[in-house]
Amino acid sequence: MENTYQNLIEQTFNFPQEGFNVVDNELYFYDIPLMDIIKQYGTPLKITYLPKISAQIQKANKLFHVAMAKADYKGSYTYCYCTKSSHFSFILEEVLKNGVHLETSSAFDLPIIKDLYKDKKISKDTIIVCNGYKRPLYTQYISEMINQGFKNVIPVLDNMSELDYYKKHVKSKCKLGIRIASEEEATFEFYTSRLGIRYKDIVEFYKEKIQGDRKFELKMLHFFISTGIKDSIYYWTELAKCLKIYLELKKICPTLDSLNIGGGLPIKTSLGFEYDYEYIIEEIISQIKSFCELNEIDEPNIFTEFGSFTVGESGAAIYSIIDQKQQNDRERWYMIDSSFITTLPDTWGINQRFILLAINKWDSDYQRVNLGGLTCDSLDYYNAEAHANQVFLPKNNDEEDAPLYIGFFHTGAYQESLSGYGGIQHCLIPAPKHVIIDRDEDGEIITKLFAKEQSFKSMLKTLGY
Repeated sequence: MENTYQNLIEQTFNFPQEGFNVVDNELYFYDIPLMDIIKQYGTPLKITYLPKISAQIQKANKLFHVAMAKADYKGSYTYCYCTKSSHFSFILEEVLKNGVHLETSSAFDLPIIKDLYKDKKISKDTIIVCNGYKRPLYTQYISEMINQGFKNVIPVLDNMSELDYYKKHVKSKCKLGIRIASEEEATFEFYTSRLGIRYKDIVEFYKEKIQGDRKFELKMLHFFISTGIKDSIYYWTELAKCLKIYLELKKICPTLDSLNIGGGLPIKTSLGFEYDYEYIIEEIISQIKSFCELNEIDEPNIFTEFGSFTVGESGAAIYSIIDQKQQNDRERWYMIDSSFITTLPDTWGINQRFILLAINKWDSDYQRVNLGGLTCDSLDYYNAEAHANQVFLPKNNDEEDAPLYIGFFHTGAYQESLSGYGGIQHCLIPAPKHVIIDRDEDGEIITKLFAKEQSFKSMLKTLGY
């Protein structure tokens, strides 16, 4: 039996699989020949494959609509994109091609919303769900937009004092949401989310502060679990508690008609990833439907706020192996031409694992390695996969002309904002080139350089030199 890298991957996983296949010993990502991209742009390199974003939105829309049809669910479904997962203009433009709505989390999201409106990417009818703890500038922008006729800007109250600002400054009819401070999973370091209003205070808060005020309509109850949507006793218990609060509010608040279940659909971070999206979504809809029938109330409209699910699987980071170092009898290091801390900060900050694959040399023997970044930080390394406590990559013969290239995949959410895109990078390692990949009407690949590799001049300027 041949001891090649390709044999290893095919024997370990169901491979090829969606998004990944090998042609002539080179990896293709969504049928894109990555070696061609490397030859054109070099490494290190970030890429974003735009069609995957639309595919994810359409997938979720289909799953929810099919689940609702099966259950004869009377409420509607609304897909909101969680902008904080990636704020880039090309991401928002691709998202909005699908007729979806938006969710924000800070004051500076709202100038982006206004810019999208100016460019006719959205209208004043677009739903903007405003989440997060809100400092004065955030509540100011929210109030101004409502007063300017953005009738579907919905501030989701994170605490009971937030409403006071809107009472003073909002001049027209205003829709409201309330976020529940959900209980966290037992493995968390704390018991209850820092965000939202606790269960036992919500009904009384509505009675005292919102009921009877003709300016405000409570439309939405917001429910989110930090660990995401999964088939666990914990998730179903928290959903049931949320529905009980919805029932109590619905009895005294006829305008309440929407339940926002937040985000949390997972993405593939390993070739061995398994998740039954269809079952989970059908079970959520079924449980809500059954609860409403039992208590003789109308089924709520369902909102979601998918961020990582929307953009995560569209991204990749590509590196060259520029050196290999045998530091002791057992540990071999492959050095990349960038830094994990500056390009994939989640690998450093929360020990996140992404799909890691060689891009070339699939016909070579493989070996166990550690991957090292260029910074002098002792934590700038990657040495474990989500499915195993080690990394295997093709052997990289020093005498060969062609270097080994590797890719980390499904990295499209959060990495740029967490690494401080455009700012100072650790050890002044520059941010890599960023290339956008799309397809034309005939399915032909289109590439566009969105950003060059960060220059030393831009960093020196930021530092005051």
